[in-house]
Amino acid sequence: MTLPAHTDHGGPGPVVVLLHSFLMDGRMFEPQLAAFAGYRCVTVDERGHGGTPAAGPFDYWDVARDVLAVLDHLGVAGAAVVGTSQGGFVALRMALLAPARVTALAVLGTSAAAEDPAVAAGYRAVLDAWVTGGAPPEVLDGVAQICFGGFPVDEWKERWRSVPPEQLTLTMSALVDRDPVLSRVGEIACPALVLHGSADLAYPVERAAELADALPAAEPLVVVDGGAHFLSYTHPDEVNPALVEFLATHVLRSV
Repeated sequence: MTLPAHTDHGGPGPVVVLLHSFLMDGRMFEPQLAAFAGYRCVTVDERGHGGTPAAGPFDYWDVARDVLAVLDHLGVAGAAVVGTSQGGFVALRMALLAPARVTALAVLGTSAAAEDPAVAAGYRAVLDAWVTGGAPPEVLDGVAQICFGGFPVDEWKERWRSVPPEQLTLTMSALVDRDPVLSRVGEIACPALVLHGSADLAYPVERAAELADALPAAEPLVVVDGGAHFLSYTHPDEVNPALVEFLATHVLRSV
């Protein structure tokens, strides 16, 4: 397999892997890198995103294996994993595939359920309009509203214009066709933290609550008032303190 594009940001402490959302790449975690200065942060461009192309159909179990391969390449035996939205899908599957290697787990704006069929149909319609219409502004604006709420993100919408249609088709298929893992997350024994925005337009808070309830070692659910779907990017002032406290408690103190 080809190793995914990734950046080892260095740092003196334990490794924290940061996994981005759909349509994003490792750059979305710039608001976290300064806050996590005591750790060795690694950002990974997931398959079909950023610098990691998708050669054909894939699922999030494949992406989880990709990230584990990055850890192998870096000589990292275990790491804390932080994932937003799609990154959370991948993080959960990493913890199921290699429980000894995920030392702590934090997920934001994510779900352990399958995509709602009606929502999946809507996303497929968006894909069709995007691919056939050449990324029309109204489609990009609608997607940005779901992902970021009212947060200004013109730079990301401009990047989206250059996403090759075949890559977008593959990544959207992985998103809407993903399998549910809620019935299995009880197998994840590491410390966990679930954060969710009250204004998340992709998944209701109930998805976060059921996940936090199902994870055996989860901290109490953190709900950010007014928080959007891509919570780590849009609301770092609210998110970062909770993440820093969680990592300090369950990662730094365990070293």
